[in-house]
Amino acid sequence: MNIKRYGFLAVAAAASLALTSCAANESAATGSADSALSGTLVGGGATSQQSAQEAWVAAFQTANPGVTVEYAPEGSGAGRDNFIAGASSFAGSDRAFTSDEIAKDNFGSCTPGTGIIEIPAYISPIAIVFNVDGVDSLDLDAATIAGIFKGDITKWNDEAIVSQNPDANLPDAAITAVHRSDESGTTENFTEYLSAVAGDVWDAEPSGDWAYEGGEAAQGTSGVIDAVTSGTGTIGYADASRAGDLGTVSVKVGDDYVPYSAEAAAAIVDASPFADGREDGDLAIELDRASTESGVYPIVLVSYLIACNEYQDADAAALTKAYLSYVISKDGQKAGQEAAGIAPISQKLFDAANTAVEAIK
Repeated sequence: MNIKRYGFLAVAAAASLALTSCAANESAATGSADSALSGTLVGGGATSQQSAQEAWVAAFQTANPGVTVEYAPEGSGAGRDNFIAGASSFAGSDRAFTSDEIAKDNFGSCTPGTGIIEIPAYISPIAIVFNVDGVDSLDLDAATIAGIFKGDITKWNDEAIVSQNPDANLPDAAITAVHRSDESGTTENFTEYLSAVAGDVWDAEPSGDWAYEGGEAAQGTSGVIDAVTSGTGTIGYADASRAGDLGTVSVKVGDDYVPYSAEAAAAIVDASPFADGREDGDLAIELDRASTESGVYPIVLVSYLIACNEYQDADAAALTKAYLSYVISKDGQKAGQEAAGIAPISQKLFDAANTAVEAIK
């Protein structure tokens, strides 16, 4: 057991109890029309967060008319790089920094030696989307999904697909599997699932960079969705908020095929532990991708908001603290759910995240 992090969660829980149940998860931090906050807050990163960020930014700026929030959806890798370089005050990333990356302590906006916080503020299923005429949904197990995206399964009427979908009118047509061309946390989460559940097929290490040759590469979440939508016989993976009218896959978990949903995504997150060896406020989660619990959807993206524990610039600290306080609040999570279909964080996560955000200075 990580005693330090256990103690942090205990403090968070105690702090939560000191608040009324109404106030503990409300959005008072958004301010009001006479808010004293002013300035520009620069962030960027995960494209998966784009729809939610647009909603969060609009609400926060309405409540704080003196503030401009800029979020550039350039991809998780770019978001982390810009945060390291000090070009942004916060980053959105579909994976947490590794312990080795954090140990370098080279985050440009942070006071040296003070570390970072990582808040799992955006929880969403990753949908497997496809475009096949006359087919709206498919049931697939992990080995078949891995075979399709690796390039081993090349036709839609392959027996591996047909056997799981006897009632679907699957054509004798080529499969075009679309993957991200940029370094992507969505890719890393997707390949973590394939590696954990179908390791005999998916023999590459999980990575934000695509491991195999072949298929079609597309830039960002929007690029993947556009490629699948405009193609024929295409299949890809993307944050579920962007699935739109495309066909979607129900994933085999245990003996059942589970469609993606916010509820199913939340279920696997709450069933998974925090990562060991992390400092207070670094709330990286170790997802149990191989869970066979009923109703769990295992291809889940937990996207983080990453900030400094202590900023070199006091204005950046004040703006980041206020903005993150809103995002994790009940109102902020509701806005993200309405805009992007995310699963609102649980009270357990809110307690820990709120303690981390309140400690920003």
